[in-house]
Amino acid sequence: MKTDLIYGVEERPPFKEALFAALQHLLAIFVAIITPPLIIASALKLDTEKTGFLVSMALFASGISTFIQCRRVGPVGAKLLCIQGTSFSFIGPIISIGLVGGLPLIFGSCMAAAPIEMIVSRTFKYLRNIITPLVSGIVVLLIGLSLIKVGIVSCGGGYAAMDNGTFGSWENLSIAVLVLLSVLFFNRCGNKYLRMSSIVLGLCLGYVLAFVLGKVDMSSLNAGMLTSLNAPIPFKYGIDFNISSFIAVGLVYLITAIEATGDVTANSMISGLPIEGNSYLKRVSGGVLADGFNSFLAGVFNSFPNSIFAQNNGIIQLTGVASRYVGYYIAVMLVLLGLFPIVGAIFSLMPDPVLGGATLLMFGTVAAAGIRIVASQEIGRKETLVLAVSLSLGLGVELMPDVLKQAPEAIRSIFSSGITTGGLAAIIANVVIHVKDAE
Repeated sequence: MKTDLIYGVEERPPFKEALFAALQHLLAIFVAIITPPLIIASALKLDTEKTGFLVSMALFASGISTFIQCRRVGPVGAKLLCIQGTSFSFIGPIISIGLVGGLPLIFGSCMAAAPIEMIVSRTFKYLRNIITPLVSGIVVLLIGLSLIKVGIVSCGGGYAAMDNGTFGSWENLSIAVLVLLSVLFFNRCGNKYLRMSSIVLGLCLGYVLAFVLGKVDMSSLNAGMLTSLNAPIPFKYGIDFNISSFIAVGLVYLITAIEATGDVTANSMISGLPIEGNSYLKRVSGGVLADGFNSFLAGVFNSFPNSIFAQNNGIIQLTGVASRYVGYYIAVMLVLLGLFPIVGAIFSLMPDPVLGGATLLMFGTVAAAGIRIVASQEIGRKETLVLAVSLSLGLGVELMPDVLKQAPEAIRSIFSSGITTGGLAAIIANVVIHVKDAE
């Protein structure tokens, strides 16, 4: 497949170039990795010590998971530049479970249900008539479209700005626009170093402007962070189990398997690899298997389920670097971030509009990748109907989540996500809809 990549999946960039590419991936995922544990900890009213530890373990687990995905250990891993982090899909069910049984029940349920995704991965070749490239493309498109909302919120200043009345201020929008235009400018340069570092350069320029405008708060840094260390302790909070929690989390694992399938498909296409045949099935099967295995491993180290991050596919497309060896650098960085809180604190100082300007463009490229996957298929009447049903339901729930306000909590927590609703609709519609052409 023809691509404009600078480095392909199996090529090894020089240290300096690999480090540049890894840093850009890291900047794109850091906030996304730490946000779910922060939301869950806040909902469960956990103290500062537990919250800090959960954030550190999320980074640590992400590093280990990313290495497994990029390296492939036996059948486990996609052997692509697939970055894993804490999944947003599980936040609703996890909070509900945590309010009932606390952290032990959360970790026990997530570990017990993880084999569901592993089993799905081993039966993928039998499910390829159900989870087709069309279905995968729709899921990737929905992921990109739903993430764009996250990017826009960051551009406006984030949820904190909504609370203090500064959301959408000219300062926030100016920072986001500067980053967005800078990334576009450097990405269009003929020099490969400028193209590879386009996101970092854009973020740096935005960071400087944010600092000048007084948007960078250094007060959270203290000397104690320099000497503190968060060592990973397996089963630190214990584990518990009940069947209702298992079912709730298990359903989300099924959706995560679909998302992972779509992400690996998009990654393969962007990386210039085929999205059909045995090699493709091996990549998808290994990627989804790693998704489940890494989620189990995350539970062991007191973290929440992991999934492949779609936004990193956008970075591959923007930088032209698809080398899986870059993933090794990212994995080491994430582990270090988890062990040394001071490093994570420095990254967390970056204002929302700075990240928003870059992530908005990346999320757009994820949606574009979904369109490319869908467009690569023959679109007849049946495919058009599947697209219509999936996008209508998925985007409908995403744009108007209150439509499920009267539904039971279990239903609401699962189907409040447009990705979940649209993905399930795509699978069911693809199986059920049979078009008989008129003679």
